[in-house]
Amino acid sequence: MTVALVRAGGGVVWRHRSEDEHVEVLLVHRPRYDDWSLPKGKAERGERDEDCALREVQEETGLSCELGEHLADVSYIDRRGRPKIARYWAMRPLGGAFTPNDEVDEVAWLGLGAASERLSYGQDRTVIGRLRVNSAR
Repeated sequence: MTVALVRAGGGVVWRHRSEDEHVEVLLVHRPRYDDWSLPKGKAERGERDEDCALREVQEETGLSCELGEHLADVSYIDRRGRPKIARYWAMRPLGGAFTPNDEVDEVAWLGLGAASERLSYGQDRTVIGRLRVNSAR
């Protein structure tokens, strides 16, 4: 029996701090897993990966965003033993506000170094590392 690939989309939501123009990224805390990660979620049937990424970021962070460049694809086996690919894009916030919910109870804007230290998963560190290179252009 072949197990279907689980597709997910997410984003590295970033901004420049107004006081010094350093880049900050937005992390989400998921109480169910007690982890810090990048906002992402599973694609709906027939949904484009880019649309999934924008929808999931808005659902988890409350922010509507502008899709930027594709940063990375991360492949792994999920908690249920299924193959999963998560595709990430750089995103700039356009508006909105975070409201805590059952899925995400806290968000944090952090500089790249602090974000890398707080992230719970190595693959997320790799993804924000790609932003570091790309945001310097």
